[in-house]
Amino acid sequence: MTNKAQEELPKHYDPSVTEEKWYAYWEENGYYHSEPDDRESYTVVIPPPNVTGVLHMGHMLNNTIQDVLVRRARMKGYNACWVPGTDHASIATEAKVVQKLRKEGIKKSDLSRDEFLEHAWTWTDEHGGIILQQLKKLGASCDWKRTRFTLEDDLYESVIDCFIELYDRGYIYRGQRMVNWDPAAQTALSDEEVIHKEVQSRLYHVRYPIKDSDEFITIATTRPETILADTAVCVNPDDKRYTEILGKTAIIPVVNREVPVIADEYVDPEFGTGCLKITPAHDQNDYEIGMKHDLDIIDMLNPDGTVAEEAGHYIGMDRFEARKQIVKDLDGMGLLVKVEEMANKVGYSERTDAVIEPRLSLQWFCRMEKLSKPALDNVMNDEVQFHPAKFKNSYRHWMENIRDWCISRQLWWGHRIPAWYYGDGDDDYVIARTSEEALKKAREKCGDESLGEADLRQDEDVLDTWFSSWLWPITVFDPDFIRTGERNSELDYYYPTKDLVTAPEIMFFWVARMIMAGYAFADEKPFSNVYYHGIVRDEQRRKMSKSLGNSPDPIELIQKYGADGTRTGMLFSAPAGNDLLFDENLCEQGRNFSNKIWNAFRFLTMNMDEGVSYTPTSDIDPENIADKWMMGRIQAALSGMEEDFGNYRLNEALKKIYSLVWDDFCDWYIEVCKADQYGENMPKEKLERALGIFEILMKMLHPFMPFITEEIWQRISPRSADEALTISPWPEQPDGDYSDSVAIFATIQEQISAVRNIQAEMNLAPKTELELIIKPKDASLGTGIQAASWVYKKLLPLKSFTVEPSAEKPKASAAAVIGGSEIYIPLEGLIDLDKERSRINKEIERLEGFLKGIEKKLSNEQFVNNAPEAVVEKERMKKSDTETSLQKLRAQLDEFSR
Repeated sequence: MTNKAQEELPKHYDPSVTEEKWYAYWEENGYYHSEPDDRESYTVVIPPPNVTGVLHMGHMLNNTIQDVLVRRARMKGYNACWVPGTDHASIATEAKVVQKLRKEGIKKSDLSRDEFLEHAWTWTDEHGGIILQQLKKLGASCDWKRTRFTLEDDLYESVIDCFIELYDRGYIYRGQRMVNWDPAAQTALSDEEVIHKEVQSRLYHVRYPIKDSDEFITIATTRPETILADTAVCVNPDDKRYTEILGKTAIIPVVNREVPVIADEYVDPEFGTGCLKITPAHDQNDYEIGMKHDLDIIDMLNPDGTVAEEAGHYIGMDRFEARKQIVKDLDGMGLLVKVEEMANKVGYSERTDAVIEPRLSLQWFCRMEKLSKPALDNVMNDEVQFHPAKFKNSYRHWMENIRDWCISRQLWWGHRIPAWYYGDGDDDYVIARTSEEALKKAREKCGDESLGEADLRQDEDVLDTWFSSWLWPITVFDPDFIRTGERNSELDYYYPTKDLVTAPEIMFFWVARMIMAGYAFADEKPFSNVYYHGIVRDEQRRKMSKSLGNSPDPIELIQKYGADGTRTGMLFSAPAGNDLLFDENLCEQGRNFSNKIWNAFRFLTMNMDEGVSYTPTSDIDPENIADKWMMGRIQAALSGMEEDFGNYRLNEALKKIYSLVWDDFCDWYIEVCKADQYGENMPKEKLERALGIFEILMKMLHPFMPFITEEIWQRISPRSADEALTISPWPEQPDGDYSDSVAIFATIQEQISAVRNIQAEMNLAPKTELELIIKPKDASLGTGIQAASWVYKKLLPLKSFTVEPSAEKPKASAAAVIGGSEIYIPLEGLIDLDKERSRINKEIERLEGFLKGIEKKLSNEQFVNNAPEAVVEKERMKKSDTETSLQKLRAQLDEFSR
């Protein structure tokens, strides 16, 4: 042992001293960089956070879990490769850039595309690395040399290759369809980017006049502003209430448009009035009815959610202001029948939180039916395993009801769609990687050799962000693979990846689509396991977010509790697949655990004799029951942790090593190993075994608490300049069967705890010498206890210690029964028996009076019949507890009266 271990350690562990030091050391030595070799790979790709993002609680939980898995795999001998990176996040990033420009007095519309992208890249360069640097403070052991960004050149090209490949296979098409429109971002969204929230809405009942009559037909709508775009009124053909007006003409209020009254089975006679206003441009179902009945299509909204000129009224007004105004006008015209309050599910943009508008739009789509089949089959047959498996049900439901994916976005920041137009016809376009290739294809397609580059215009839209990240497990290793179909050495070695750690909320955005892409392009799964962790919520079960102000800053938590303390605090409250109810006190518990570990090591170093060399060893004393018990506990913990990791129950694995360190090693083993005489150092051989065991524990704890364990491991024993705990082997299972020793020591622990309880109950001073008599339940246990008598004498102030299978209970003694064995402590001479009898009598009198009051209350039928059941039950529990206490006190009184 070098003098480093014998240096005087500070009383309290200071993470600010160790964390930056060890992370820099790990990076400098390249411990986390991976290259293909002859070991089995263990590959994890990070769910790429938004390039403009900063660390939030969800990121911290997600990356802590990944780091624990990766660090353990590295120690288990795998070639661990954790690929970090960021996502360009089209909608979120463009919104931030537009907001920044607006503050500078610049409108996006004033800029060319290239000028805007210059601003976007500047923003990205300034903000893009923040979250990755924050992950280092958390301790994330990523291979930073492999950091990727979804918009870097080779990954950009791979996305374009993907589009072209799927287009050539017939999966991608362009069409006019109803889409989810985000008026704030002014772009289409896929179904998965819409969050449906239940809100209080109003249902407006409006009368539409029937032409050339005094009749009216009443419709009900939650969106009265869309009345401006109605092109029909529809009823169910079997609804006899409306038989006579079928085929007649209704007059749309405000705009006075004449529209037919039509019939369609789609209409539910039981909902609302049984009459449906048909607005083909602003409702998916209305659009389908409009196509079926050849109705006109009127788009009454601009992309920004204001009323368009085509509406003829309220032009330029915000849609919600137009709603208020048209309601007033309808009321003034005597056509507003009534307004009902109702709960209604409304779609909101996942990115901007704007209310979504169904809107007819010309977009690019990807056919999902064939792509989804292998992705569904291989999850259901567990080729790709979900943890917890319960998430397979929601996955199956979504995949069986999947709709074509709208992949185009009306933005400039992102992968630009490789479509070039040369005319105004629906089919006047070609798909190509470059403008030169596009010109050649266009000439071939239209037969006009005079066509020049000036006649081509590239599609203005970009691809959905998820259209790049669904390729992430492939393209981070081989960006050319989509185009060539030939795997390079890295893709061949690292793919498929091993574990994906993510939240269930992006199961359909990302997980399902990665599985589709894996089978579509690599003909293989992208990963073997998906671990879904819960959402971080506050004590009111609200999702933590900055907008709600209920989320702590992860960096501040790390500064306050240390990265190790914060990591353990997160994992303590993170059961597999269930939401995490975050409690900052758990981070404090994590910090306290760091201090407990530190003080245990500090105690060991304080027992070192100056100038003496110590060599830690795990070779235990075969005659020492404490050594054998500790090895048995390590055996059980290693076995249990192996099972926990296999089931992705990381919090259970953490609890096992936490208990092993805090309870078993610190509270029991060290105490047993102390010198017999106060003030003397621990015997050298015992200290070396304690250090050897502590070294094993630091290895087991390292994936969870990497910084303090590295600091201590480096001090326990002499290390070379390039050695590190982070790359040392995971502990092997100790040889030997220690089950008998573990069982006997567990009994010893219970008996010693029982004696300490008696000491407290009898108000005995801690150093009061006791006579301890143990009556074992069988001879073999008695032999084991007798052989371990030194443990009792080490941990208890004993005047005498007797193990006697036929022992009789001494007069005036305290007793306890532990696992069938009895222990007795004679109290005569230790306490004033007369005083104790008097105290017991007074307590019996008090409880008897208390019991009478409870019995009187419970005998009152009015109370029992009318009081809440919980209140009555509480009184019954009081009665039972009081009777039990009285029984014990009377037994004690009898004992002290013998």
